[in-house]
Amino acid sequence: MFCISFLIGIYYNVIVAWSFYYLFASFTTELPWTHCNNEWNTQACAKFDGRNCTLFGGLLNSTGACIFQNETSSEDWDVLRNFAKAAKMPADEYFHHNVLTISNDIQEVGGIQWKLALCLLFAWILVFLALVKGVKSFGKVVYFTALFPYLILLVLLARAVTLPGYMDGVLFYLIPRWERLTEAKVWGDAAMQIFFALSPCWGGLITLASYNKFHNNCFRDSLIIATGNVLTAFFAGFVIFGIMGFMAHELGKPVDTVATEGAGLAFIAYPEAVSRLPFAPFWSILFFVMLLTLGLGTQFTVLETVVTTIVDSWPDKFRGRNHKWVVLGTSCVMFLMGLSMCSRNGMYILQLVDNHAATFSSLIVGFCEIMVLSWVYGADRFLNDIRFMLSKYPTTYGLWFFMWKFVTPIVIICLLIFCIIDFKPSSYGGVIFPPYINGIGWVISVLPVIFIPGIAALKIYHSEGSFWQRILKLKRPSEEWGPAPRKRKVLDEPKHVDSRIPLALHLMEDS
Repeated sequence: MFCISFLIGIYYNVIVAWSFYYLFASFTTELPWTHCNNEWNTQACAKFDGRNCTLFGGLLNSTGACIFQNETSSEDWDVLRNFAKAAKMPADEYFHHNVLTISNDIQEVGGIQWKLALCLLFAWILVFLALVKGVKSFGKVVYFTALFPYLILLVLLARAVTLPGYMDGVLFYLIPRWERLTEAKVWGDAAMQIFFALSPCWGGLITLASYNKFHNNCFRDSLIIATGNVLTAFFAGFVIFGIMGFMAHELGKPVDTVATEGAGLAFIAYPEAVSRLPFAPFWSILFFVMLLTLGLGTQFTVLETVVTTIVDSWPDKFRGRNHKWVVLGTSCVMFLMGLSMCSRNGMYILQLVDNHAATFSSLIVGFCEIMVLSWVYGADRFLNDIRFMLSKYPTTYGLWFFMWKFVTPIVIICLLIFCIIDFKPSSYGGVIFPPYINGIGWVISVLPVIFIPGIAALKIYHSEGSFWQRILKLKRPSEEWGPAPRKRKVLDEPKHVDSRIPLALHLMEDS
């Protein structure tokens, strides 16, 4: 989990840096991606609004004239169609040619883009300041980063419902395409979305939960987080797809041709749509402030996981006054590694890491975790531990027992199979990465997983007895693990322990 969070934290703050770049650029009377008269624009930039032409089946030529198929030869019509396919929106060229100044492929390095590097430095300074005092400062900041996006989403929704084409986008969002359920990619993408949104197997949930009181209602919190995540995504869809419906209306195209994902949605499609609104800079500022609060909230948790792992591994050296130096050192190392993604080929590097850092590895770690929890440690023993914390078993005891032991492992295996079936070599913008680059990607995928058998082998090596005796000994829970004896007896007297160290170490201190 430390390794996964470390890899994600490197590139995730680069995306936060892009958001800062766009936010700073939005403080102007006219957004810089609204036209094609900038130095970074090319001949492919769509200089004219072709909505009125395309609605009637025509195509624009290079001068902006609307040409219909019966008015020209088949050869000239093919030229017009190719010209239309190659056309780029101003927001697209702004992102790729101005913000990224992207190179032709991943092997063409280029220099560091100093504006992006400064934005990345600024992002890391904010993250450092939020975490430098530990969970006390972090907890206060998270209240803002977690709640403020809801306010902005409500404002954006209120504006979106007044736009032409809003209902087209919402209907595209709500009406299922049942035939897509037979595609492995759909299920794999859905699983990755849940894994990315909830961040299981990244260590963040465990890290933050360790600061709770011993008798905190973890069962209730788990239900609230899982349900709130789904409802938030569902609500946000009305805003995003409503704006995409407006975009499709403006361009005279079907919604599915303008709907996109990832960087294309946040830094191309949405800015392009916003640029067509009255008072465009205001709506752009709102959107990127929301994006920043969401991004920084996630980045805080990712870095806290990395820092907590280091501090807990060497508590005598790093706890207390030296905690801030761990935060500073970790931030500096991750910033320096992130600079590679501020180069001209940085987008390709980011795409490679994004494709591999938290996909297969998260699923494999999740499978190992649920198997150890349910079959080695024991689902019944784990439910007993929850009873010690809550003074009662969770509701529907049998359901959780059955889900953990059978349903969840099978589901994760199926998702892994879907991801393998649907796997395609990494690419970006039509540029397919060479085999050795994809090999590096697989190294990134395997690296976090290697720690599981690696640490197991290390434990077996340092244990005593025959090989099988070592296995039997190591697969049993240690005597120090679990609620301390006095907490087992006095369940109605909760004692708060500000956990900056793992539960096992607390128990040893209590003993």
